[in-house]
Amino acid sequence: MERPVRVRFAPSPTGSLHIGGVRTALYNYLLARKTGGKFIIRIEDTDQTRFVEGAEDYIMEALRWCGITADEGVVEGGPHAPYRQSERKAMYMQYAMQLIESGNAYYAFDTPDELEAMRERLKAAQVPDPKYNAITRLSMKNSLTLPEDEVKARIAAGEPYVIRLKVPRKEEVRLNDMIRGWVMVHSATLDDKVLMKSDGMPTYHLANVVDDHLMEITHVIRGEEWLPSAPTHVLLYKAFGWEETMPRFAHLPLLLKPDGNGKLSKRDGEAHGFPVFPLAWKQTDEATGEIKTVAGFREEGYLPEAVVNFLALLGWNPGTQQELFTFDELVEAFTVERIGKSGTKFDINKAKWFNQQYLRQKPDAELAKHLLEDVQKNGLSCSAETAEKIVGLVKERAVFYKDLWTEAEFIFVRPTAYDESVAASKWNTDAVKVLTDYQAAVAAAAPLTHDSAKALLNEILEKHGLKIGKVMQAVRLAVTGRGAGPDLMHIMEILGNQETAERIGHALQTLNKFVVA
Repeated sequence: MERPVRVRFAPSPTGSLHIGGVRTALYNYLLARKTGGKFIIRIEDTDQTRFVEGAEDYIMEALRWCGITADEGVVEGGPHAPYRQSERKAMYMQYAMQLIESGNAYYAFDTPDELEAMRERLKAAQVPDPKYNAITRLSMKNSLTLPEDEVKARIAAGEPYVIRLKVPRKEEVRLNDMIRGWVMVHSATLDDKVLMKSDGMPTYHLANVVDDHLMEITHVIRGEEWLPSAPTHVLLYKAFGWEETMPRFAHLPLLLKPDGNGKLSKRDGEAHGFPVFPLAWKQTDEATGEIKTVAGFREEGYLPEAVVNFLALLGWNPGTQQELFTFDELVEAFTVERIGKSGTKFDINKAKWFNQQYLRQKPDAELAKHLLEDVQKNGLSCSAETAEKIVGLVKERAVFYKDLWTEAEFIFVRPTAYDESVAASKWNTDAVKVLTDYQAAVAAAAPLTHDSAKALLNEILEKHGLKIGKVMQAVRLAVTGRGAGPDLMHIMEILGNQETAERIGHALQTLNKFVVA
């Protein structure tokens, strides 16, 4: 009988959460929701030397912002609590001792100097990749080479030691990865990883395997960088006798730099001006010691649903042409088998495109609230009804909420400068004749509507025997200062008769220099 799916996202609180980590959490979450399983958040904080204050809260807030919520975890609790590894510390030693008793692990008393001396000896002998392994351990200071009574005496005397995994000397370690297929590694290429450190804390390898077993994890979906550790973990499952319940592994492809050369890093974001963290993060600059804020997707104006959609398609494809997915649609379409093996370029322009699509779907009333905030910041006023009309005109050109003001500013602030390239080609005697008459007609007309503004202009064009294409760009330039934009007649309806007429009058005075007699 197949076990219910249980997956986990297990970040370390050593700093901000990279956007690649969010993708890992997302894929785990999607699998859990697709199968009716459980999604667990576990904090792996066994490396206390790298602990960063505030990092755990940051991780939790980032996942919440993306809509990735846990069924069990450090916040929610659950039947396998605690979900913070530092709070499970006392338990790990008993599992390490179990491995020692079964002959699958051993005590090692080597000092840092002795370990360095061993590496130097191997380098001198032209060993390409020095390791503490099945061969070198026989010349080191450990419970495999020391008499049993000496080992006990050293431990009783409080001498520092670590516990290492005893990797078999000649064994093919096989792993059937859900993304990559069969991965085979010879044990001779592996080192005897430390399982328990001298401070009594477990290493990632031991704590990760023990916790996944105890929490009944069925699938481990994690980054490609953990693939080299997977054979060690397979050996640990075997050593404990847990092979039957060992989770299935899926190692995700890397997120690559925009040019495809190498793994995406926070420095790439800084260098190219785009975020690589979900939320802004304060960190100390290593060179200057100053605290600086690194950009986050949220603070840069991205919508969480756009970020989720963007991340889902970085490495996974639905097998169709569909690009826009609601969360529910992603859950329905997601399968681990459709995750690719190769790395995926991080294309920030695609992220912007997603944001634009989701922003366009927002109700005009919601967009109007964001526009009104910027209107008020600029010391201006506008009714909610008018703001809705304006966002209806400009939202197609907006990528972020802040762009609504950028695109609509000309409606609130009369232009003082004009696009000279348009003026040079379109501002001529025909344009001046039409605009002079149009100004007078608009000033005397009933309150403008889209249709009446257009009808007035057509009457004047007919009078002068001109086609609308001949002068339309000049009319737009006079009213907005720009050569392109939303429907001009709707803009004039919003501006009203007086403002429209005054703008045309100002343009007629200002742009005379472009009229060639």
